[in-house]
Amino acid sequence: MAAHQLSMEARTGRSNQRYGSQGERLVAGIVPLSSDKYYVLLIQSTRRGGWVLPKGGWETDEATAQDAAKREAWEEAGIICKITYDLGLIPEKRKPEELTAQAPKAAYHFFEGTVEKQEAQWPEMHKRARQWMTFSQATQALADRPELLDALNRCTMHR
Repeated sequence: MAAHQLSMEARTGRSNQRYGSQGERLVAGIVPLSSDKYYVLLIQSTRRGGWVLPKGGWETDEATAQDAAKREAWEEAGIICKITYDLGLIPEKRKPEELTAQAPKAAYHFFEGTVEKQEAQWPEMHKRARQWMTFSQATQALADRPELLDALNRCTMHR
């Protein structure tokens, strides 16, 4: 995805959302690493305020989960990434009482990517901060998000 083709509008809503056979939302995410693999870029959650990895719904007009992960990296973090590894599928880890209509059951497909470009302006810049963190900082920041911690633990960044 070239920068000049990137929209400054973040997609909203779930009308084009893909769902799995059990009715779960299919979510694509990325573990965005610095080129030296010493840092991971986390973004602020709009719902809970804590730190998260860029992720979001895989939509019906996106051929692959990788395409969705790269779009989410752009919309939420303002980064252009080259996908380097498929980190695989991560099942829902939240308890049933933690699921809501706004945050329904999901199946996550995470990828590792190298950040090739970090833009000063991006679609969700007014909603989210972003911060480079070491592995140990990110582990602490993602402590209450087991599915995101799982993705981080699967990546090849320096511990």
